[in-house]
Amino acid sequence: MSCPRCGADMVSRALGDGEVSQCPEGHGVFLSRLDLGALTEAELDWHRHAGQHTAPLPRITADMTEAPPSAKAPARAWVETLFD
Repeated sequence: MSCPRCGADMVSRALGDGEVSQCPEGHGVFLSRLDLGALTEAELDWHRHAGQHTAPLPRITADMTEAPPSAKAPARAWVETLFD
């Protein structure tokens, strides 16, 4: 498959249960209708089961000289977790 914008060969990789083709020049991500449906269902399931998440408070000790590292921000969507 070639990118419709620049003509470069698309790079394909597994994504969840499907496959996605991506332009190496960053012009877009392309997938089949079936794979889009599977990603949409996975996204809905992720939100249904994500609930309210909180990060544990860091333990503060007397020997600390600087602030503890902050926790990584939680993903806003399941699809975002695939591109980390």
